[in-house]
Amino acid sequence: MRYLTGYSEAVRAQMQAIHARQGLGRLLLARYPAPHGMRTDRALHAFVTELKTEHLRRAPPIDKVLYDSKLQVVQHALGLHTAISRKQGARLKASREIRIASVFKDVPHDFLQMIVVHELAHLKERDHDRAFYQLCESMEPRYHQLELDLRLYLTHLEATGERLWSGSGSSGAHAGADPQPAAGGRL
Repeated sequence: MRYLTGYSEAVRAQMQAIHARQGLGRLLLARYPAPHGMRTDRALHAFVTELKTEHLRRAPPIDKVLYDSKLQVVQHALGLHTAISRKQGARLKASREIRIASVFKDVPHDFLQMIVVHELAHLKERDHDRAFYQLCESMEPRYHQLELDLRLYLTHLEATGERLWSGSGSSGAHAGADPQPAAGGRL
């Protein structure tokens, strides 16, 4: 259960027992019965912009938001924020992008919101430190629980290849958001 390595032994043991009974999928479907409806880059951009406007008004603007099908394989991450500097005449222009792994097209709204909050927090805090996770919690109070549940889904996906909310059952290479969780995690 590589996605749960930073959690306590008790949490890992409990999740291992559920996983051994093939119960992770049922647990997650009970908690999150339906996927979100944001299937296009345009809908994702509107969602990210709305969250940014609500929580980070003074943060720099985001120029591009999109689902990236190569992200989980190439970058070993589920979301990516970049600031690209381009020369425009004698000045440098910074362009900010947020790329979300395409695996998030077929997940519940809460999981998408958690990863978007994570990437938006990087606009203000670069490192995964206490201030970063406090900012994530201020934007999404259930951030740590959602992170744990997302890690459980990734564990289920890696073990079975079953995408719970798409019905396609397709598998692929998947990676975790961060190597270590922010807190011990609740159940």
